Amino acid sequence: MSEAPQQTSGGTAAPRVLSGIQPTADSFHLGNYLGAVRQWVAMQDTFDAFYMVVDMHAITVQTDPAALRRRTKVAAAQLLAVGLDPERCTLFVQSQVHEHAELAWVLGCITGFGEAGRMTQFKDKSAKQGSDSTSVGLFTYPVLMAADILLYTPDPVAGGQDLQVPVGEDQRQHLELTRTLAQRFNHRFGETFVIPEAYIPEASAKITDLQEPTVKMSKSASSPQGIIDVLEESGPMRKKIMRAVTDTGSEVLFDPENKAGVSNLLRIYAALGGGVTIKDLEKRYEGQGYGQFKKDLAQVVLDTFEPIRERTQKLLADEAELDRILARGAERAGAVASVTMDVVRDRVGFVGRGRAE
Repeated sequence: MSEAPQQTSGGTAAPRVLSGIQPTADSFHLGNYLGAVRQWVAMQDTFDAFYMVVDMHAITVQTDPAALRRRTKVAAAQLLAVGLDPERCTLFVQSQVHEHAELAWVLGCITGFGEAGRMTQFKDKSAKQGSDSTSVGLFTYPVLMAADILLYTPDPVAGGQDLQVPVGEDQRQHLELTRTLAQRFNHRFGETFVIPEAYIPEASAKITDLQEPTVKMSKSASSPQGIIDVLEESGPMRKKIMRAVTDTGSEVLFDPENKAGVSNLLRIYAALGGGVTIKDLEKRYEGQGYGQFKKDLAQVVLDTFEPIRERTQKLLADEAELDRILARGAERAGAVASVTMDVVRDRVGFVGRGRAE
């Protein structure tokens, strides 16, 4: 149905993986990097990987068009800068493949109103915003996410049987809805979609706010001083780490319950430190206090992100080449998506478009 999946070195079909990231800020932050993006890089070698900048999801809230366009390209450049390779994965912008919107409409027509209304994220966000400020797009967001995934269903005839989606706890409910809709479509219209499975990557560090270390690092919830941005200049980045909340006392010990601040910094150091463990760090800084520990951590963070910032800036400086990379990705993604939609249109009973005489 869709194009043949990439092959592994052993000649078997590589499982397909699909994931996306929203362009809702001027930079990814440390939590994005460790929780998702860095793992995408490793997955290129073992999966037929499709990664997208989900700009259609970004407009479920009011967005400045110029900012969205800029942030979409910044997001794509960052993904390339951290190590995504257009020759080893398919990187594209969601809105450049129009089948996402078309399949979302079809799936929306087999989604119950109550099903969509039970989505936890919608209930939480609409409760905060109020009904007059909550868009229909936010309500149907999980259906578009289902379309994003199911468009890239592999073709069992071509050897593809696996469709995997990396998800955190906040997206698990949406993936369950995707599975339900795929099964419902298959039951009503015939076997069409491979049922996607959650891909659980290796446990990543749970990074919290530098100023409120009991709260997840988040663009929507954290203060600017609580977030480390991937593209941040070195001076401000170093200051944020040096000013990060620690705890009473001066021992560098991992104790999330009683020493949440220093425990968060230890997680960051271990995640970026090239194999050093938290136990190693506790021994290294025994009796030294927080000052030297923070100074060394700041250097580790700078050594990680300075090259990424430089590569991102270089990619953005050649906008024409960046556009070409994204166009090639959209073409490859569209080749898969269009074949999937041809089958969907036929299955639901749409009249095929003939040729005008």
